[in-house]
Amino acid sequence: MADILERLERAVHRFEEIDALLCAPETAADPAALASLMRRRKQLLPVTEACRRYRETLDRRADTLPLLDDADPDIRAIAKEELAAIDAALPEMEQRLRVLLLPPDPNDGRNVIVEIRAGAGGEESALFAADLTRMYTMYNDAKGFTTEIMNENETELGGLKEVVFTVAGDTAWSRYKFESGVHRVQRVPVTESGGRIHTSTVTVAVLPEVEPVDFKLDPADLIYETYRASGAGGQKVNKTSSAVRVIHVPTGTVVECQVERSQYQNKDRATELLRSRLYNAELQKSRDARDADRRGQVGTGDRSEKIRTYNYPQDRVTDHRIGLTLYKLGSVMNGDLDEIIDALIAADTAKQLESEDDT
Repeated sequence: MADILERLERAVHRFEEIDALLCAPETAADPAALASLMRRRKQLLPVTEACRRYRETLDRRADTLPLLDDADPDIRAIAKEELAAIDAALPEMEQRLRVLLLPPDPNDGRNVIVEIRAGAGGEESALFAADLTRMYTMYNDAKGFTTEIMNENETELGGLKEVVFTVAGDTAWSRYKFESGVHRVQRVPVTESGGRIHTSTVTVAVLPEVEPVDFKLDPADLIYETYRASGAGGQKVNKTSSAVRVIHVPTGTVVECQVERSQYQNKDRATELLRSRLYNAELQKSRDARDADRRGQVGTGDRSEKIRTYNYPQDRVTDHRIGLTLYKLGSVMNGDLDEIIDALIAADTAKQLESEDDT
């Protein structure tokens, strides 16, 4: 426990340093530094509070120990009972501290951008992409997150070839970061008259939303193009060139946005999405360079990795990374994702603790 106490002291000391820096005039004049310090303070706050409670418990134990030798038998009995309760609580507190002292995810506290694209399966895949979008939207409503569509491309039958939306909330990244990958559906398609079960896939990518101060784009590297918004028909088809496409010349990355009526709004949203994609690409390079860390994660976040199967005939959903199977598909598709997400977080935390013990 000595090493944990030493790390706790460092964390608390850093928290106090950050509080002092936040009061400095030069910090207020530097938006990037201010945002970084506020994010780090938010990460360290639970550690600091848990450390305070742990210290208070240790102090209470130290104050109670001498009472075991008190002349009054009633005092000794009370002290013995108090010590038993403290000693029972300490291991759980220490485990909680070990978890809190794990290296923080640099994206914790950020909002996220979710990209859902139809994969194998034609129209059925597009219809399932729409179902996943509905599932996540209902989940966001239940968690108090805000959902905002950035771009979408509908099909004639109400499916989605592609949809991009933001999720805003303090814990959005921690709840969404394991959703990236291939989501597979097994069911009888609406378009199938023979009643045969088909397998289709949809890819999901989850990106941290990045502020301009965190990742700068060189305007000279960007090409903007405008065009008329397209869709399955109706009100979403614009007659003016309000849709915007932005190309990042050095990487060839292309982003489009057409959901807003204003060309300027679409331009801002497209630039925001491009920034997040490029930032995520840089993070992926860093993750790839840390093979040991990557093997310790629940999932790589690679879009080619099949992570989950939704089987409608059996009312079953299976997350392949942790071997979790639930027979409550209807509930899951209505946004009841916490049991799956909590299990993924717990599995990832356990792997990190195991990796830490091995070092």
